[in-house]
Amino acid sequence: MSEMKFVRALVTGSFDPVTAGHVDLIRRAAAIFNEVHAVIFINTEKGAGMFSPEVRLSLLRAATASIPNVVTGLSRGLVADYITEHNINVIARGIRGPAEYEYEMMLSEINKRLTGGRVDTVVFPASPEFGHVSSAFARDMVIYGRPELALTKETIVELERLGGHKVLVEKEEDEDKD
Repeated sequence: MSEMKFVRALVTGSFDPVTAGHVDLIRRAAAIFNEVHAVIFINTEKGAGMFSPEVRLSLLRAATASIPNVVTGLSRGLVADYITEHNINVIARGIRGPAEYEYEMMLSEINKRLTGGRVDTVVFPASPEFGHVSSAFARDMVIYGRPELALTKETIVELERLGGHKVLVEKEEDEDKD
């Protein structure tokens, strides 16, 4: 009989902000893998984002606090480097439709090559109730005062604790000063 392997999975994203769909993916991965790292990676293609990395991390921690085997974090490096440093076995990714599948397969191949073949990607189709939820949609819902359509209750509570819409206004004012 072979020995059971401890499997660490990585869920990556800019999480700007963390949506109900992200949390669903993290929860589903946590039900399968021993440990799930939900890590914010700063995406240079997406610009500064709506929320600062620190606010995103606070929202991610609030959204996943009830999932015991989740580790949250923030990285400014490569996914492949995080995988190596934290002994990650699997990348868990979510897709909302066929167009995203091709992109995820490309990323899977890149990460496999960068890690010397040590990591595979598992793709989770979006749960039907979250198939329409994207971070762009969530940002719009926050701006227009309807975050409950895209965010979890825990995320909304944390956003309000941090100052709600004021967090966005302060960030915009700081950017205007630059």
